[in-house]
Amino acid sequence: MRAMSRTQGSFQLGRFTATCASTGRALVPGERIVATLCDAAEARAEGPEFVRRDFAADAWEAGARPDAMVCFWRTTAPAPDERRRLLVDDDTLVELFDRLDGDDRPQRRAYRWLVCLILLRKRLLRQVRIEREGDEEWWLVQKRGTEEGTPPIRVPNPRIKDEDLQELADHLGEVMQSEL
Repeated sequence: MRAMSRTQGSFQLGRFTATCASTGRALVPGERIVATLCDAAEARAEGPEFVRRDFAADAWEAGARPDAMVCFWRTTAPAPDERRRLLVDDDTLVELFDRLDGDDRPQRRAYRWLVCLILLRKRLLRQVRIEREGDEEWWLVQKRGTEEGTPPIRVPNPRIKDEDLQELADHLGEVMQSEL
């Protein structure tokens, strides 16, 4: 697994657009919405891996759903002058971690690694041990509250350089935060 570099393309993720992805209606600041993180079906090597699509709560309740949804969270549409804030909760992070399991695309492995680090820091995962197989390094982790004897979850370490990890974190954060 190669470390990601800036020459492999950027990790541009969608931002809050203030428009309902289902109806096209403008989302009003303070309005209840559902933000989604979706697999970008049209993703190319230089394109985004994930896109954000926002839905008015009423459109969501009526059944509107985006294609290739990875996860979603409920929030409110931000005001133009509102500071950016994290919009996802712990359950959404765990869901994203689970959904990325088994995806061997380099950027997806990198995103899962980053989410794993966040969950470890939040103590929602605990590290059991590290295993090495040839050039690969695997972190074995367990979710908080896991029953005794449950096999650990294997997470490959993509060996991301520090500067690339920061870029990856910034771009993943963009899709999960509101826009000024």
